[in-house]
Amino acid sequence: MIISNVLIFVPIGTKALGSDALHRLCRCISAHLFTFERYDTTMTPVEKFNHWKSYAERDLDAAQAMFETGRWFYVLFMCQQSVEKLIKGIYSLYIDDDVPRTHNIEMLANRIEDNTDISFDDDVYELFRSLSKYYLADRYPDFLSVAGALVGREDADNIHQKTKEVFAWLLTLKPSED
Repeated sequence: MIISNVLIFVPIGTKALGSDALHRLCRCISAHLFTFERYDTTMTPVEKFNHWKSYAERDLDAAQAMFETGRWFYVLFMCQQSVEKLIKGIYSLYIDDDVPRTHNIEMLANRIEDNTDISFDDDVYELFRSLSKYYLADRYPDFLSVAGALVGREDADNIHQKTKEVFAWLLTLKPSED
């Protein structure tokens, strides 16, 4: 289907999106496509963090919408995207606004640890490694249908829940704005 000149790929063998989930997904997509702006040099580090955080929250919302419609692989992809963006927000807050253009969450976390007092425990690193498996560099339909068949509800639910927990913890790393 075409929505605002955006093709939404629906893998074969998945159930149709319900109207609520479709509406939420379209809102997430349109927010990314039509409001994404690279932050400018006049933004404070906190504003830059909030910039990244807003996109990370939209991705986490999209993961929930995909979970509700049984698109398990897309749940994991959107979880990966949400954590990647939030980690990049933390990087821009504490290290540099020139965030490396990488999808390797673990590498970004290592740099954060090397340059700050922040540390990530083994369970968090394990989630980062798990999520990295679901970054979609190859988005061709044949790849997606094979990859989608390898992920089930239980795996998607487990990683989705862990992502929400780690996401909430990552938000605590930002200093309060008192």
